[in-house]
Amino acid sequence: MGNRVTREDFEWVYTEQPHTQRRKEILAKYPEIKTLMGPDPHLKWIVSGMVFMQFLACYLVKDLSWKWIFFWAYAFGGCINHSLTLAIHDISHNVAFGNKQAKWNRWFAVFANLPIGIPYSASFKKYHIDHHRYLGGDNLDVDIPTDFEGWFFCTPFRKLLWLFLQPLFYSLRPLYVNPKAITRMEIFNALVQFSIDLIIYYLWGLKPIIYLIAGTILCMGVHPISGHFIAEHYMFLKGYETYSYYGPLNWLTFNVGYHMEHHDFPSIPGCRLPMVKKIAAEYYDNLPHHQSWIRVLWDFVFDDTIGPYSRVKRLYELAKES
Repeated sequence: MGNRVTREDFEWVYTEQPHTQRRKEILAKYPEIKTLMGPDPHLKWIVSGMVFMQFLACYLVKDLSWKWIFFWAYAFGGCINHSLTLAIHDISHNVAFGNKQAKWNRWFAVFANLPIGIPYSASFKKYHIDHHRYLGGDNLDVDIPTDFEGWFFCTPFRKLLWLFLQPLFYSLRPLYVNPKAITRMEIFNALVQFSIDLIIYYLWGLKPIIYLIAGTILCMGVHPISGHFIAEHYMFLKGYETYSYYGPLNWLTFNVGYHMEHHDFPSIPGCRLPMVKKIAAEYYDNLPHHQSWIRVLWDFVFDDTIGPYSRVKRLYELAKES
């Protein structure tokens, strides 16, 4: 059955998240970083190309056998879909059209959502704000596993199973930890998504739908790209709750690996985060970071000291809504 992880609770801290103070210090020393904020003019074209590439793939896979459907879903389509979820992450920070065109960003995120197969973008936006504002917040940051996850998924086999089930936990955990009322944008997201799914089914049958959804689920589970889920905030070294990764998979993931930089400056699009690291190098070069997302997944499964409990948690006073 394997060795049980020794950690029996989250790492509770009673200090402010580190990104707030570091942001202040960097901006005071390097005010030119403010010029990096604002929309990425290329994002909408890159995302549109990826969406239409997946629609073309739907046509190409419609007559394949099931084994090849799942092969291409994992090896190709799922990579595109996972990349689109990270584009939606960037779009949730209004970097496609800028803060003055917030609605355009919401609508474009719904468009980017189409190949993923299930409505996702509007709900993600609703909860991702809390992940930045209340990083590690008890019952606020739904990126944190539940107590059950930490307690049960504590052996190598169970942690591997947890990785496979990550899409399920990511979609259901918010409903348990911090349920929120359904918004009109979520309804719009669902109506558009299921309408496109029905059109694809009518035109080309069931196999393209399975190709899209299977790719989304498989590549958000045990897959090299999905290593970023663990790499970003799981505490591999005591005292450090956010980690960056500067390797080549950033080319496929809109630089989500630059995660310390992203949490310091969430309004800077992923394409410019390497410039943040270059300008303020002394703030990042000596911080621990990951060399490989595959190694992250391996260590998470087989290192007895790392598991779903390996997260920093803190208590927040809820900010008043304006």
